[in-house]
Amino acid sequence: MPSDDSPFEQASAENSGRIADLQMGDRQQAVINCLKQITEPILKNNIVSLGMVRNLRVVDNYVYLRLYVGQHQHHLEEQIQSALSTLSWCKKAYIHICTIPGVKTTLAISSGKGGVGKSTVSVNLAVALSLQGAKVGLLDADVYGPNVPQMMGLGQTGVNILDTPNGQRFVPLEAHGIKLMSVGLLAEPDHPLAWRGPVLHKIVTQFIHEVAWGDLDYLLIDLPPGTGDAQITIVQESPICGVILVATPQQVAISDVRRSIYMFRQVGVPVLGIIENMSYLICEHCGEPTPIFGSGGGQQLATELYVPLLGQIPIDARICTGGDIGQPLTLTDPTSTVGRVFVQIAASLDATFDCTSTKRQK
Repeated sequence: MPSDDSPFEQASAENSGRIADLQMGDRQQAVINCLKQITEPILKNNIVSLGMVRNLRVVDNYVYLRLYVGQHQHHLEEQIQSALSTLSWCKKAYIHICTIPGVKTTLAISSGKGGVGKSTVSVNLAVALSLQGAKVGLLDADVYGPNVPQMMGLGQTGVNILDTPNGQRFVPLEAHGIKLMSVGLLAEPDHPLAWRGPVLHKIVTQFIHEVAWGDLDYLLIDLPPGTGDAQITIVQESPICGVILVATPQQVAISDVRRSIYMFRQVGVPVLGIIENMSYLICEHCGEPTPIFGSGGGQQLATELYVPLLGQIPIDARICTGGDIGQPLTLTDPTSTVGRVFVQIAASLDATFDCTSTKRQK
């Protein structure tokens, strides 16, 4: 049947819709420009570039956004409200604070592929930060291979639940002065973690928001390898300040890390640097380093993608032994070559985030 609507009226409605869309786009860009004027004082970068602002929407004359911050950064909300009040059309800004209670700095440890020693790096880095005097938590979110409890000497320890005013919370375990929670603690021994879609999302979200960490300077999250649903869920649900990528020197591993870096940049999470694991083998007899997996891959990637190479970890049989018996090498021998590299990386991170140096000044 022919329509009684005038084609001129239809064209007018379409034009009005386009004008409204353009106006909303202009307003959203104006909001972004305002937020880029707000600098996080410790990291010395604006809160947009640091990935703290997410899910930004402008609806009519109202602004909605999520602000992902650490426990010590809540003052940024007031600065955002003040900055957005300069926009003549903005009636109100609704800011949803996303944080992990008690945790100052949340860092993710990731890798492009499995088998590069990501969990080993996570454990030893947690120990190295603890040796700096920091209060450290370690969340083993690797749903495909949660090995951190064994590496920390906990084995199949049960998880307790605490009733709080905000609901039930998991109580983290403690080993070597580090608080620990792992998805592996929820599984039966020797059974696969065959979780899919919604179940996986729920479990990961619970482990981020429903653990009673207490006061922490650093929470390290050991991510699953790759760039799948679990990784994206964790990154989007937690106030991660930055991610550290673990790679090995060979080119095939470098290609996988390159994909991971692009993924993190797309979701707005800064890449703090690269740790090259298994960089070389030190001969027991002559002491000369031998790059058995090739050399230069980590530095090549760091140069190509403008991220720092934080450290190069040599191959040492005691790393494997320490992981098997739950005694990380950085803890048992911090003066070893491996231990010194991890302590140096931890000192560099602490200089960036200024957690333990503030305590020393007090």
